[in-house]
Amino acid sequence: MADYYELLGVSRGATADELKRAYRQRARELHPDANPGNPSAEAQFKEVALAYETLSDPQRRQQYDMYGESGMQGGSPFGGGGLGDIFDMFFNGGSPFGGGGGGGPSGPPRGADIEAVIDIDFAEAVFGCEASVSVRTAVTCAECDGTGADPGSGPVTCPECGGAGQVRRVRQSILGQMVTAGPCGRCSGFGTIIERPCSGCAGEGRHLDECEYTVDVPAGVDTGQTLRLSGRGAVGPRNGSAGDLYVHIRVAADERFLRRDDDLIYELTVAFTQAALGAQITIETLDGDELVPVDPGTASGAVIRFRGKGVPHLQGRGRGDLLVRLVVETPNDLDDEQRSLLEKLASLRGEAIDPPEHGLMSKLRGAFK
Repeated sequence: MADYYELLGVSRGATADELKRAYRQRARELHPDANPGNPSAEAQFKEVALAYETLSDPQRRQQYDMYGESGMQGGSPFGGGGLGDIFDMFFNGGSPFGGGGGGGPSGPPRGADIEAVIDIDFAEAVFGCEASVSVRTAVTCAECDGTGADPGSGPVTCPECGGAGQVRRVRQSILGQMVTAGPCGRCSGFGTIIERPCSGCAGEGRHLDECEYTVDVPAGVDTGQTLRLSGRGAVGPRNGSAGDLYVHIRVAADERFLRRDDDLIYELTVAFTQAALGAQITIETLDGDELVPVDPGTASGAVIRFRGKGVPHLQGRGRGDLLVRLVVETPNDLDDEQRSLLEKLASLRGEAIDPPEHGLMSKLRGAFK
């Protein structure tokens, strides 16, 4: 076989996208549907497919670059799927020449993906947790072990398609002989038929049931994010592979904290005397008690930052910050002694005070009595 790079017409430093484009072009040129009755083109098509399958895998490409074709391990490079799989990957299972299906492997289809929602509290979202989720989905029938056949029997090869799951047809067109393929009507593309269906699942190989899974919720998630559990979706009919389970996260609000990206915001109310004279106030955070230093003369709206006390970064190391925003509270329930002390303070500071009940509006009201 020629050098894999030469077969695809690319340089040895070609990127993954360049490899893909080159393969698609060569595959269109050499595909058997475009070259009916041409064994040479078919052989080249297989070589090009093998070259792409090898070079598109970084590990196998490195092995090929080091040792060449002789260094590649035996076995099918297509993982048992055949040339139809790799071609279908780019042409969605259809012929690129408009003549019908290109033909994929027979067998049961993959099961459907399913979705679920889990509710977790604020601290669980910050630090991560394990949560349970229940879903009603298709599971393998225990009576027939997923085959769909009555115990003691089993699926038999479809006599119509010989187990291929597809029926190929040759027709004449103005462009010459065209080969098309489509699902076998007898076995619906499975390649096998069930002569004695299982009574527990009516030949489906699956049935609906309630399933409960434990979800590892990573630290730092937030409402609206989705976790994917591979293979936890509905199983396909007659031992078809399972789809995936997508778990949507919903986080409960917290009375103390407001989340902004990976930072936490905490509003701390302080008395005006504490803001004026300074204080140290203990607050309860997600990591335990924290001492907040309030400097003398602090104004309302001031922010004190505690680095690394926020939400862990979901896609990296470290955590956000805890931002404590100070809100200075003005007293509105002074008794006579407290009012007298404040009036004396205002006098000492040379600050004029004129409460509304003794101010200008009160004097104006008195003038009209």
